[in-house]
Amino acid sequence: MTRNEIWVYVETENGSAKSVGYELLNAAKPIAYAKHAPLVAVVVGKNVRKAAEDAIGYGADSAIILDGDEYAVYSTDAYTDALTELIRKYEPETLMLGATVNGRDMAPRIACRLETGLTADCTDIGIDEGTGCVRWTRPTFGGNLMADIICPDKRPQMGTVRPGVFRKAAFDAGRTGKIIEEDIHVSMQKIRTSVVKHIEEIAENVDLEGAEIIVAGGRGMGNAENFRILEALADAVGGTVACSRPCADAGWLPRSRQIGQSGKTVSPKIYFAVGISGAVQHTAGMQGSGTIIAINNDPEAPIFDIADYRIVGDLNTIVPVLTKKFLEFKKD
Repeated sequence: MTRNEIWVYVETENGSAKSVGYELLNAAKPIAYAKHAPLVAVVVGKNVRKAAEDAIGYGADSAIILDGDEYAVYSTDAYTDALTELIRKYEPETLMLGATVNGRDMAPRIACRLETGLTADCTDIGIDEGTGCVRWTRPTFGGNLMADIICPDKRPQMGTVRPGVFRKAAFDAGRTGKIIEEDIHVSMQKIRTSVVKHIEEIAENVDLEGAEIIVAGGRGMGNAENFRILEALADAVGGTVACSRPCADAGWLPRSRQIGQSGKTVSPKIYFAVGISGAVQHTAGMQGSGTIIAINNDPEAPIFDIADYRIVGDLNTIVPVLTKKFLEFKKD
């Protein structure tokens, strides 16, 4: 008998939780409340009790821990076997995971073993009014459309959700909840891969998902050199420079700075969209931003449909003026 529980998988690395798990707890909270369902954090790793305790502070009603040496480093075999066994024991109604490298690797394997559905790479979640099922929203047809998907016949309902789509709730150190330590282990003989060596990533590592202010440029920037004016604006406002896909394709900025359906999903407090037309492939990755400021010389640009502030004109003139004003404001 399926239990009326909403599970959120809190991914860890070296014992510390990745932000996406706590973001999903905040997103799942209204769904759990509407369905009168307990919200449960599931934490797997080595020495992860602190991550589980923090999950309570970020909104979980309780937490389940799988702790063991075999979980110290992620492996497809150990994590898939352990979580599948845990799900079969408790039979939750819903399981949400971050659409991280590990989440995308593990989720479809679990779904296949449980013979249930999986909606991958979601950018929104809610409740379908007609069925009461979780409504998973994701880009489709190359990002040209957004599809709403439900899983009415199988349980658990499963979906992976992009990091940065939702914000974490404010941490409440006063919240309490039960933490269950499950004794589920996987034989090392069943784990077919092992980490031979850790190599520090050489590629640029920029935390767009965690940035509070983003200054993003699009095809309208014209060339890589013109991104210097965006860098100056970002320095003035304490922001991070990003771009749309055409800019990354052209090599104007590294792929690590790309935002959109095929890039990163972000939800900063302030988002500057400079020279960005506003195609759905891009807006799918930033429409959850708090305040959107768009600069474009085309008054009919689709980006203006979602912008809070709209500036029509030549970005090469407008951006330096904005930068100067922000710098003057900082001096005052």
